Amino acid sequence: MMNSTIEETLDRFGRIIQTTVGDSMQPMLKNRKNAVVIEKPDRCLKKYDIALYRRPDGKYVLHRIIKVCKNEYITCGDNRWTKERVPHSWIIGVTTGFYSKGRFITVNDLRYRAYVILWCTFFPVRAFVLWFINSCRRVWNKCLRR
Repeated sequence: MMNSTIEETLDRFGRIIQTTVGDSMQPMLKNRKNAVVIEKPDRCLKKYDIALYRRPDGKYVLHRIIKVCKNEYITCGDNRWTKERVPHSWIIGVTTGFYSKGRFITVNDLRYRAYVILWCTFFPVRAFVLWFINSCRRVWNKCLRR
């Protein structure tokens, strides 16, 4: 099974448990510290679902849906400020829960739902703060190179 793709595993078993890689879903999912349970979707996804999709370049991405449109989803990582348009055809899975500090948290957990609503409600503020921090880092790094 080492050589099978995520899509093949989902087709065969209907679900996959995968360690997260990257920081785009922090603070909820930390790089290489959490595992997510991803299932093959049996319905249209909805706002706040965490979708796994594959871009045309082959890169897998796990981001939150922040808007559902007729032919696409608008997604964004919890630790990102830029939105991405994702055609329905790119979607290969939906997160149904995750492991954090050895404990399984379902996406139906009340504390998880509260986190999602608060985190997404404050998206404009979050987006500005993340943009500002990133801009300061770029300026700082340019100053250090001189």
